[in-house]
Amino acid sequence: MKMFRVVVNGNEYKVGIEEIPDEISTQQAQVPQTPSTVPMTPKARPKTVQRIVPKPTELTEETDTAGNTVTAPMPGTIISVEVSTGTVVSTGQTLLILEAMKMENEIKAPCDGIIREVNVSPGTSVNVGDVLVVLAP
Repeated sequence: MKMFRVVVNGNEYKVGIEEIPDEISTQQAQVPQTPSTVPMTPKARPKTVQRIVPKPTELTEETDTAGNTVTAPMPGTIISVEVSTGTVVSTGQTLLILEAMKMENEIKAPCDGIIREVNVSPGTSVNVGDVLVVLAP
Protein backbone atom coordinates (compact mmCIF):
# COMPACT_ATOMS: atom_id res chain seq x y z
CA MET A 1 0.00 0.00 0.00
CA LYS A 2 1.30 3.41 -0.94
CA MET A 3 0.57 6.40 1.26
CA PHE A 4 -0.02 9.83 -0.23
CA ARG A 5 -0.52 13.28 1.25
CA VAL A 6 -3.45 15.11 -0.36
CA VAL A 7 -4.37 18.76 0.26
CA VAL A 8 -8.01 19.74 -0.43
CA ASN A 9 -9.15 23.32 0.25
CA GLY A 10 -6.19 23.84 2.56
CA ASN A 11 -6.90 20.67 4.57
CA GLU A 12 -4.27 17.95 4.55
CA TYR A 13 -5.31 14.30 4.32
CA LYS A 14 -3.24 11.09 4.34
CA VAL A 15 -4.56 8.60 1.83
CA GLY A 16 -3.53 5.00 1.40
CA ILE A 17 -3.84 3.40 -2.04
CA GLU A 18 -3.47 -0.33 -2.57
CA GLU A 19 -2.01 -1.61 -5.82
CA ILE A 20 -3.93 -4.45 -7.46
CA PRO A 21 -1.86 -7.18 -9.12
CA ASP A 22 -2.27 -7.60 -12.90
CA GLU A 23 -3.91 -11.05 -12.64
CA ILE A 24 -6.82 -9.78 -10.54
CA SER A 25 -7.52 -6.70 -12.67
CA THR A 26 -7.60 -8.75 -15.91
CA GLN A 27 -9.96 -11.33 -14.36
CA GLN A 28 -12.37 -8.59 -13.35
CA ALA A 29 -12.22 -7.07 -16.83
CA GLN A 30 -13.27 -10.28 -18.59
CA VAL A 31 -16.85 -10.43 -19.78
CA PRO A 32 -18.65 -13.79 -19.79
CA GLN A 33 -19.37 -15.17 -23.27
CA THR A 34 -22.93 -16.26 -22.49
CA PRO A 35 -25.37 -13.74 -21.11
CA SER A 36 -26.57 -14.45 -17.62
CA THR A 37 -30.29 -14.69 -17.12
CA VAL A 38 -31.78 -12.62 -14.39
CA PRO A 39 -35.35 -13.36 -13.44
CA MET A 40 -37.48 -10.35 -14.31
CA THR A 41 -40.35 -9.45 -12.08
CA PRO A 42 -43.18 -7.38 -13.46
CA LYS A 43 -43.42 -3.90 -12.03
CA ALA A 44 -46.32 -3.27 -9.76
CA ARG A 45 -49.04 -1.32 -11.52
CA PRO A 46 -51.86 0.51 -9.85
CA LYS A 47 -55.16 -1.37 -10.00
CA THR A 48 -57.07 1.69 -11.10
CA VAL A 49 -55.80 4.42 -13.32
CA GLN A 50 -57.53 7.75 -13.04
CA ARG A 51 -57.41 9.51 -16.36
CA ILE A 52 -57.85 13.25 -16.30
CA VAL A 53 -59.72 14.43 -19.35
CA PRO A 54 -60.05 18.16 -19.87
CA LYS A 55 -63.60 19.37 -20.20
CA PRO A 56 -64.41 20.41 -23.75
CA THR A 57 -64.80 24.12 -24.12
CA GLU A 58 -67.49 25.53 -26.30
CA LEU A 59 -65.56 28.75 -26.70
CA THR A 60 -62.80 29.48 -29.13
CA GLU A 61 -59.80 31.32 -27.77
CA GLU A 62 -60.92 34.53 -29.44
CA THR A 63 -64.68 34.69 -28.73
CA ASP A 64 -66.94 34.93 -25.73
CA THR A 65 -70.24 33.10 -25.19
CA ALA A 66 -72.23 35.41 -27.47
CA GLY A 67 -69.61 35.09 -30.20
CA ASN A 68 -69.51 38.88 -30.45
CA THR A 69 -66.32 39.76 -28.59
CA VAL A 70 -62.82 39.11 -29.93
CA THR A 71 -60.28 38.87 -27.12
CA ALA A 72 -56.49 38.65 -27.05
CA PRO A 73 -55.41 34.99 -27.13
CA MET A 74 -51.92 35.90 -25.81
CA PRO A 75 -50.09 38.91 -24.39
CA GLY A 76 -48.45 41.16 -26.96
CA THR A 77 -48.52 44.45 -28.82
CA ILE A 78 -50.99 45.50 -31.51
CA ILE A 79 -49.06 46.14 -34.73
CA SER A 80 -51.93 47.18 -36.99
CA VAL A 81 -55.71 47.40 -36.97
CA GLU A 82 -57.27 46.38 -40.30
CA VAL A 83 -60.89 47.39 -39.51
CA SER A 84 -62.78 50.34 -38.08
CA THR A 85 -66.21 50.88 -36.53
CA GLY A 86 -68.97 50.08 -39.02
CA THR A 87 -66.86 47.79 -41.23
CA VAL A 88 -68.68 44.67 -42.46
CA VAL A 89 -66.53 41.58 -41.94
CA SER A 90 -66.86 37.92 -42.84
CA THR A 91 -65.71 34.84 -40.95
CA GLY A 92 -61.92 34.46 -41.10
CA GLN A 93 -61.22 38.02 -42.22
CA THR A 94 -58.16 39.57 -40.52
CA LEU A 95 -59.20 42.17 -37.96
CA LEU A 96 -55.80 43.09 -36.55
CA ILE A 97 -52.18 41.97 -36.20
CA LEU A 98 -50.87 41.10 -32.73
CA GLU A 99 -47.13 40.77 -32.19
CA ALA A 100 -46.19 38.26 -29.51
CA MET A 101 -42.67 36.91 -28.94
CA LYS A 102 -41.43 38.59 -32.14
CA MET A 103 -44.08 36.84 -34.25
CA GLU A 104 -46.97 38.56 -35.99
CA ASN A 105 -50.30 36.82 -35.35
CA GLU A 106 -53.40 37.57 -37.39
CA ILE A 107 -56.49 37.89 -35.24
CA LYS A 108 -59.43 36.91 -37.44
CA ALA A 109 -63.18 37.42 -37.26
CA PRO A 110 -64.91 34.43 -35.63
CA CYS A 111 -68.19 35.13 -37.45
CA ASP A 112 -69.81 37.40 -40.00
CA GLY A 113 -70.86 40.77 -38.65
CA ILE A 114 -70.34 44.50 -38.38
CA ILE A 115 -67.62 46.02 -36.22
CA ARG A 116 -69.34 47.75 -33.31
CA GLU A 117 -66.22 48.73 -31.29
CA VAL A 118 -62.46 48.71 -31.78
CA ASN A 119 -60.84 48.93 -28.34
CA VAL A 120 -57.17 48.98 -29.40
CA SER A 121 -54.87 50.97 -31.64
CA PRO A 122 -51.39 50.28 -33.04
CA GLY A 123 -48.81 50.21 -30.24
CA THR A 124 -51.29 49.13 -27.55
CA SER A 125 -50.02 46.38 -25.21
CA VAL A 126 -52.62 43.73 -24.41
CA ASN A 127 -52.89 40.81 -22.02
CA VAL A 128 -54.68 37.50 -22.42
CA GLY A 129 -58.44 38.06 -22.44
CA ASP A 130 -58.39 41.79 -23.17
CA VAL A 131 -61.30 42.77 -25.43
CA LEU A 132 -59.91 43.85 -28.79
CA VAL A 133 -62.99 44.16 -31.03
CA VAL A 134 -66.74 43.85 -30.51
CA LEU A 135 -68.86 42.53 -33.40
CA ALA A 136 -72.57 42.93 -34.03
CA PRO A 137 -74.01 39.92 -35.88
